Amino acid sequence: MINVQRLNERLSNCQQFIHRQPISVAGRLVRVVGLTLEAVGVKAHVGSQCLVETAQGDLIAEVVGFSGEITFLMPEQSLQGVMPGARVVPLSTKVRLPLSMDLLGRVVDGVGKPLDGKGPIKADKEHTSTNKPINPLARRAITEPLDVGVRSINSFLTVGQGQRMGLFAGSGVGKSVLLGMMTRGTTADVIVVGLVGERGREVKEFIEEILGEQGRARSVVVAAPADNSPLMRLKGCETAVQIAEYFRDQGLNVLLLIDSITRYAQAQREIALAVGEPPATKGYPPSVFSKLPQLVERAGNGGDGQGAITAFFTVLTEGDDLQDPIADSARAILDGHIVLSRQLADSGHFPAVDIEASISRVMPMVTSEEHQDLARNLKQFYSLYQQNKDLISIGAYSRGTDPRIDQSIQLLPVINFFLQQKMNEVVPYDQSLAQLQEITAAAQAHAQSQSQAAAGARQQ
Repeated sequence: MINVQRLNERLSNCQQFIHRQPISVAGRLVRVVGLTLEAVGVKAHVGSQCLVETAQGDLIAEVVGFSGEITFLMPEQSLQGVMPGARVVPLSTKVRLPLSMDLLGRVVDGVGKPLDGKGPIKADKEHTSTNKPINPLARRAITEPLDVGVRSINSFLTVGQGQRMGLFAGSGVGKSVLLGMMTRGTTADVIVVGLVGERGREVKEFIEEILGEQGRARSVVVAAPADNSPLMRLKGCETAVQIAEYFRDQGLNVLLLIDSITRYAQAQREIALAVGEPPATKGYPPSVFSKLPQLVERAGNGGDGQGAITAFFTVLTEGDDLQDPIADSARAILDGHIVLSRQLADSGHFPAVDIEASISRVMPMVTSEEHQDLARNLKQFYSLYQQNKDLISIGAYSRGTDPRIDQSIQLLPVINFFLQQKMNEVVPYDQSLAQLQEITAAAQAHAQSQSQAAAGARQQ
């Protein structure tokens, strides 16, 4: 007699096994176009990895799309040694990123492999590369300021713990230097730096000269230079964010620095165009603008028992155009932006933070009303001078015509001195606020003496 219950249990176990262990079907390579591999006969889902046989060993490639029977793959390394008809074998398990506290002080590539020659990284936990987004209602509110050690940011553009900021700048105006100043001056527990699409020389320079031994001890650097494949540059950003998420889950406060999100978008553009996605906005396909918020939203405050990820994403404004599609899209999804001015950089003003064009959207939530009033008043005097700069420069403005313009002329050297800072100098948050109060008090005293002098002249 057949035991129906036992038979059903065996069938259920078989179904579960089949579900867990999908059958891998190998295929063959039929075409190579640019950096894209086209294979037929491969049964693998989008995002999975495959081994491609080459004359120089196996090459790892990721499935990025398909069309009919053709599967599109993007390699992690160069295509040297690839042959027509090469065997393409899907991997049953995806290569995972080892995550542990041993990452501190290490330099890894876009998929988490060590680059510093210090041996393998021991993992106490392994995560897949796709994490579920946090429920927005489960996130803690941003209520505390984060000290970044930069006076102009601490005072005029105060950053909240868990905020996502954009650093907008053209090439050669001091983005990397400003990021290095933050790594030395921040009060965050862990620093995760993603150097994506930059020059290889800058990677070593950032680690040895800007970070230094003290900063490197509590930092993790993910390096995917410009000569890496688009897939590795794309994964470089995602790996940096995933490492930051791991430390956040340990209850630590993380400062995440991504340089730059523009290179991330360009890598996604290369991949999308290679598989046939049509361009939309100035050559960027729609998938670029869907991936940007997915990356940015992974930063921020965690839930109960978790830490926070305060993120700075640098945005390379080509030709100093702040209306560039990537810059415009990033500005809309970030919690504020810091603009570095080429004009200030050319005049020797470092860091070249343009306080007129910059804003921190969470500053009212993490600062007192007194702090906000102090920053607003000085910013008004700075802006007033800039508006009348041409008249003042050519001598068309006569002193005494407008007391506030006179006061802005007197205050400008003091404000400029306040906004400038040496590369190795660290100015804590409390010190920045105290100096801001001193400048404002001096401005008020000067205004009062000027009004008294004017009143005395009228009486005479």
